Amino acid sequence: MVHAITIEREFGCGGSEIASLVARRLGWNLWDERLTQEIARLTASTPEAVERREWRTDPVVYRIFRDFLRGAFEGGLPPTDRLHLLDARRIANVSETAVKTAFSGGPSVIVGRGAQYFLRNHKDVFRVFLYASRDYKIHRLITAGTPQEKAITEVDTIDGSRAAFVKRYFKLNWPDHHLYDAMFNTEAGDSFVADMLVRCVHGAQGEDESGVVNQECSPSLLLNTTRQDRTPNT
Repeated sequence: MVHAITIEREFGCGGSEIASLVARRLGWNLWDERLTQEIARLTASTPEAVERREWRTDPVVYRIFRDFLRGAFEGGLPPTDRLHLLDARRIANVSETAVKTAFSGGPSVIVGRGAQYFLRNHKDVFRVFLYASRDYKIHRLITAGTPQEKAITEVDTIDGSRAAFVKRYFKLNWPDHHLYDAMFNTEAGDSFVADMLVRCVHGAQGEDESGVVNQECSPSLLLNTTRQDRTPNT
């Protein structure tokens, strides 16, 4: 039985939109912006502040300033956990708590924030990675109203920052393909990819107690078909 779907994605490929479609079709909780709000609550900050720092490593000057505050003048400062210094390391530390809060709240679609890693040992979690070509992601952002120059810059830099964050704080490569049960090219269309994910979940839930999978909607069959026709861009 699948209790949750985690969706990790390349920036600009439509991961949030697809996650929303999947959650609506399954009638499950959606943890995307809501997860950012939970991280903000745990860090006594605001969602906007979390978004500015999330998945980015700290600039050298900021790290030095942070360490200076925590190391010097200790007698005149409140305990570290009351400073509310919102940095990438703190977000990394509370992200696991936020993800597990989401997971414990009932059937859920959880977007990003390391969920695929934090829930890696749960057999009732279906882990998905979404990707698309650079041109498609840029075009998608421009169509949604992002200025062309900004769209190009974001597509070319944000995933790199995310990979650096994961490497630094989780000691992992991003994306680590071994963490995922399925990978989809979103150029196939939001609705198509959402339908495939829903069918995968239904297929996993069709497994009977003896371990025999319902072949009509078996995730392995669906994934083989998807991967034959839509291989990752290099």
